[in-house]
Amino acid sequence: MASIQDTLSELLTIDGAKAAAVVDSDSGMVLGKEGGGLDLDVAGAGNTEVVRAKLKTMKALGLTKDAIDDILITLSSQYHIIRPMAQRPAVFIYLVLDKSKSNLALARIKTAELEGSMSL
Repeated sequence: MASIQDTLSELLTIDGAKAAAVVDSDSGMVLGKEGGGLDLDVAGAGNTEVVRAKLKTMKALGLTKDAIDDILITLSSQYHIIRPMAQRPAVFIYLVLDKSKSNLALARIKTAELEGSMSL
């Protein structure tokens, strides 16, 4: 099992990766971060609200047997991937990619692999 820091370092090897963080959505606190270009503490707290809103909506829709694989936010120049941990859904990986330098499909696959091997 990889540490948070090992996972973040590996995430930043993905083509186009700019920044990554591991966030606890129960508190909104960033457990680890690497890279730059944006305030990852603010992003972690803000994306905690995204995850909470999606979980609330899923509950309202009766989707209680489903889990979030990932949430993709597409900006004009960036992709933002939010990937909750399967074993601890309150903790998620947040990855920021440069849209012009990344392969979204490969980034999602690699993020899923790293999430599965990360230990807390």
